[in-house]
Amino acid sequence: MSQLLSVILAAGKGTRMKSQLPKVLHRVGGKAMVQHVLDAAKGAGAVRNVVVIGFGAESVATSLGNQAEFVVQAEQLGTGHAVMQAKELLADFDGTVMVLCGDTPLLRAELLTKLYTEHRQAQAVATVLTANMPDPTGYGRVIRNSNGQVIKIVEHKDATPEERLVTEVNTGIYCFERSALFAALAGLNCNNVQGEYYLTDVMSILASQNAKVWATAAEDFQETFGINSRAQLAEAEKILRKRKAVELMDNGVTIMDIDSTFIDADVTIGADTIIYPFTWIEGASSIGSGCEIGPNTRLQNTTVGDQSTLHFVYAHDCTVADQVTVGPYVHLRPGTSLATGVKIGNFVEVKNSEVGQGSKIPHLSYIGDTDMGQKVNIGSGTITVNYDGKHKHRTTIEDGAFIGCNTNLVAPVTIGQGAYVAAGSTITKNVPATALGVARARQSNIEGWVSKRKE
Repeated sequence: MSQLLSVILAAGKGTRMKSQLPKVLHRVGGKAMVQHVLDAAKGAGAVRNVVVIGFGAESVATSLGNQAEFVVQAEQLGTGHAVMQAKELLADFDGTVMVLCGDTPLLRAELLTKLYTEHRQAQAVATVLTANMPDPTGYGRVIRNSNGQVIKIVEHKDATPEERLVTEVNTGIYCFERSALFAALAGLNCNNVQGEYYLTDVMSILASQNAKVWATAAEDFQETFGINSRAQLAEAEKILRKRKAVELMDNGVTIMDIDSTFIDADVTIGADTIIYPFTWIEGASSIGSGCEIGPNTRLQNTTVGDQSTLHFVYAHDCTVADQVTVGPYVHLRPGTSLATGVKIGNFVEVKNSEVGQGSKIPHLSYIGDTDMGQKVNIGSGTITVNYDGKHKHRTTIEDGAFIGCNTNLVAPVTIGQGAYVAAGSTITKNVPATALGVARARQSNIEGWVSKRKE
């Protein structure tokens, strides 16, 4: 059975983006454009994925890592020239080569699967994915014969007035049988307005040899959009965001206002969770069932369990268990883990800390580099003093401890199980289990002081 391999063209700079970042690395829906394309190719069954890199080659290769193989197009001399760079790498491959563009982030695996399936069913040597554009200006036109076979694809700049009336356009996405592809590439020339080697000319060469060149149309032309500017990037963002919101709502998530909710493509959310307006859920975040998230909340690479509530929260690279309440105005920093039943109140920052089951940090506290046990109560204004100007140190607060208001715990320090710390204390030594730690000056009252001062 034939195997499928993808070649993703990602060598261009993207001049209209006006950026030092390679065009394909601009993010949309939480991922680089080229990552969306690679994910779609893998979803369609590609057993190998080759990325053609050029401008910013090292950055693109670093971004994708070991997900793909790479070939370099040192000079950008057109799409045909780009595919030629993969010839040696594909010498031993016997199957179908799917050519994709790295700047088409709206592609879905289902569409590429359809393209590959129809290519195989038609027993074609080449199949182009087409779209019927309301305004085809700037796109290459697909010219068919009376039998529906493709005879050529003509670029807009090279098209005759009659050809420009055609609304079926080339999306830049193809399936080729490998041997036919590279044989035709050997016959390309650059006799055109752009002075480039067009991959589209492969279709004309194959058609002239009476090889079967087929076409299949995308049902939704938006899915094939290529991104060439910041404005187009913003439009793609809207499409992806709406697509993700509809997917989640179809699976039982309530999103109160999709126009003010921003959820990345790889986020997962359980049924009966409610997402309030002005909420960002990004990266590899995962939300359980029955939660309330937002309003005005941003979660990045954060895992939240079931039946938890986070409102007016910024959390990144941390873990929140079941039945946790966080907010308002809380910052959960990387390395934070909140166990079941934890309550974090207003104006609290937690960083690189374990907070045990049922513990409470109600308000106005900084908890950093701390190992906190179960059922601990942290009084208002408590600060773990974790940095000595050179090194970070950890604080340990054992099960059932009670920390009074306006307390400084100067790390490294341990508060024992069931111990109490008196309000206003600055603790620099360990407090044993069930002991009371007091570290403050004894109060003195000076009688008549106010009256004497006024005199």
